[in-house]
Amino acid sequence: MEHFEPGDNLVFQLESGYGLVRVLAAETRPEGPIWRLALYEDLFPDIEAAEKALQSPGLLTLGFKQVALTERAFERTPAAKLGKSPLTDQERRLLEDEPDVKTRDRSLLQILGVR
Repeated sequence: MEHFEPGDNLVFQLESGYGLVRVLAAETRPEGPIWRLALYEDLFPDIEAAEKALQSPGLLTLGFKQVALTERAFERTPAAKLGKSPLTDQERRLLEDEPDVKTRDRSLLQILGVR
């Protein structure tokens, strides 16, 4: 799996276009690595449109403010890095205020209802 870090913006392919996800944290736990992600609702017809949307992140709509995935689940959704920006104060507070988010072992596509 490609190496991702907090602040990375990733794109993944859906049947009807492309979606965006943001890496909030990568945690090491006894049961294995856990990825904490923000998942956007917005869909894009191509990667260029997704890249353009990242230039104005305040206009993106969060579908899941925070989802925690096992390494296995995260690997099942092929994603590519589109860029990186520092975590916002709001994102950092979210991680601090909700440290025990339920960890899922389902791919992002399954969470979105796409098979």
